[in-house]
Amino acid sequence: MSTTTKAKKSNASKSSDTGFSKETYLYWYESMLLMRKFEEKAGQLYGMQKIKGFCHLYIGQEACAAGAVTALQKGDKWITAYRDHGHPLALGTSPNAVMAELYGKETGCSKGKGGSMHIFDKSVGFIGGHGIVGGQIPLGAGIAFAEKYNKTGKLCICYMGDGAVRQGAFHEALNLAMLWKLPVIFVIENNGYAMGTSVQRTSNVTDLYTLGESYDMPSEPVDAMSVEEVHKAVARAAERARKGDGPTLLEFRTYRYKGHSMSDPQKYRSKEEVEEYKQRDPVEVVRKTVLDKKFATEKELQKIEEKVAAQVEESVKFAEESNFPDPSEALTDIYAEADYPFITD
Repeated sequence: MSTTTKAKKSNASKSSDTGFSKETYLYWYESMLLMRKFEEKAGQLYGMQKIKGFCHLYIGQEACAAGAVTALQKGDKWITAYRDHGHPLALGTSPNAVMAELYGKETGCSKGKGGSMHIFDKSVGFIGGHGIVGGQIPLGAGIAFAEKYNKTGKLCICYMGDGAVRQGAFHEALNLAMLWKLPVIFVIENNGYAMGTSVQRTSNVTDLYTLGESYDMPSEPVDAMSVEEVHKAVARAAERARKGDGPTLLEFRTYRYKGHSMSDPQKYRSKEEVEEYKQRDPVEVVRKTVLDKKFATEKELQKIEEKVAAQVEESVKFAEESNFPDPSEALTDIYAEADYPFITD
């Protein structure tokens, strides 16, 4: 049984004061720590020019993914923008496959063709990272339409950055999702900055969740530095979607410790602001809760930390030893029709 499954099943024995079990907290800690250490290593490798192209790190935002995983079900679909390494790791994609994809190797989860911005793993329900700002939002609504049409009882959770809400596709998708009562959870990961520009400088509306109210869509802000609050908000939205009551818009108020991408000098914010958010670090908060509740000892947590470190190192070794795709691969996986007549060598 996977760690995620154990965490979900264990909520029958919930902690009386937090509402979540020991197993759930230990899953959250291991999951967020894996995301954090994987991303830190990816940043180092980018600096060594092992990883090339664009690279957008998730460091600081781990609770946005980990808390949602424990609130949703196997078979639900996930889609996001290009800050997309954390979500598949939280869902159970092999770190080897993600790292190999960052390297552009044929063993990557997108066969080395997508790189950092286009991680994809259908086996865990992750329908990809998407490079066009806001491009994934109507896709998320479309996936939800398919789930409703096929009566699967499943839903789609669709993540986006705060800058994407200025795209017309956002408003078109929210309008149709509410009109057709689609089982979709729209999530704005509001880390305060669209690239290097603050929300206050780009939008008259700074409480972004209120944009959903224009479509009579249930909408709420969420303290997404708290994995518990993320879980609770997503669980409420999922219950609504599965009942046939339609979509929800959640504004996850979070923060990224690193720049928008690896090429970002971060001159638009102060070191003091970053340090202020680090005092609420979701990984460290969960670690402290685990110790305070005596869910694990320091020695037991150290074993988890050693396990995660080994996974990350193994992913680098795997990526280094894998081959680059053969050039002929550039013409494969383009069309569903294998013998599409308009492709020639």
